[in-house]
Amino acid sequence: MGFISEIFGYLLNFLYNLVNNYGIAILIFSVVLRIVLIPITIKQQKSMKKNAELQEEMKEIQRKYKNNPEKLNQETIELYKREKMSPFSGCLSSILQIIIILSVFWLVSQPLTYMKRISPEIIEKYTTEMAEANYNPNNNYRQIALLDYSESKYNEVENNIKEIDAKLNEENVENREELLQNKADLEKQKEEYNSLRLNTEFLGLDLSKVPTQSLNDWKVYVIPALYVISSIASIKLTMVTQKKKKKNDDIIIENNKTDKTANNTEVDKKEDEEDPMEQMQQMSNSMMYTLPIMSVMIAIIAPLGLALYWLASNILMIIERLIINKITDIKDKKEENANG
Repeated sequence: MGFISEIFGYLLNFLYNLVNNYGIAILIFSVVLRIVLIPITIKQQKSMKKNAELQEEMKEIQRKYKNNPEKLNQETIELYKREKMSPFSGCLSSILQIIIILSVFWLVSQPLTYMKRISPEIIEKYTTEMAEANYNPNNNYRQIALLDYSESKYNEVENNIKEIDAKLNEENVENREELLQNKADLEKQKEEYNSLRLNTEFLGLDLSKVPTQSLNDWKVYVIPALYVISSIASIKLTMVTQKKKKKNDDIIIENNKTDKTANNTEVDKKEDEEDPMEQMQQMSNSMMYTLPIMSVMIAIIAPLGLALYWLASNILMIIERLIINKITDIKDKKEENANG
């Protein structure tokens, strides 16, 4: 996960240096990541469609070797190998989402390590300084607290430099050399503090804040609330898509069916109950609900930057799914007309 967080960190830091705003950089980062994942999403869609087309052949194998589990497993493996399919392809998307969730979580909770590429020695030095000053001791995210501390110290040092400049502009300054040396030391401190700063202000929100650590600030719950709404919309869209897909799958299976005896029909019913495709679909549906719930629980205990990324990703995913569904519908209609 750390390796992926480092890759994401390079990209996010590059974007931040372009726009000088953490929130805007996260939004652009979300768009870039969704674009990169489009081929995987399309491949996943094709894989699900191919799985549906294999259901009837799977049932034939189950009927033929229902009393020979070893042969059944062997034939099933051969079927997937022949069709260049994986029986767990439907779960790959969910697994990938979990990996990305954890990687982005580490990225936004340790921005100095993964994004700013600050050396551990510098981080340790100022973390110790912050602890000795008893600055924000209740923040569980030390690097997030360090961002706020660095901003405060940067402004303090900058004001001290301005005071020295004002004294240097006075006539007959006796300790000019001492003032110049103090200014040089302060400039060095200012540079180090500046390397630890991030512009985390976004639309009036501080993306470094953690909702559970800012209970008196209602604004910290705006992004998580919008994320919940977008998750509900995404789930509903997925359910509609699945119902439509199931209807099309039933048509495919019906068209491929041959006449069966009453006995075979009874066997089919029993096999339908144990259909591994149905089991995989149930697993996929479970993940569909589990991921948003898990994400919301993490979002309220993590810096707001993570919730913003998830919100943007959800909205982009909904748009992407609508576009893919539209393209798929057009393609299916063309195929129907060609076959008709």
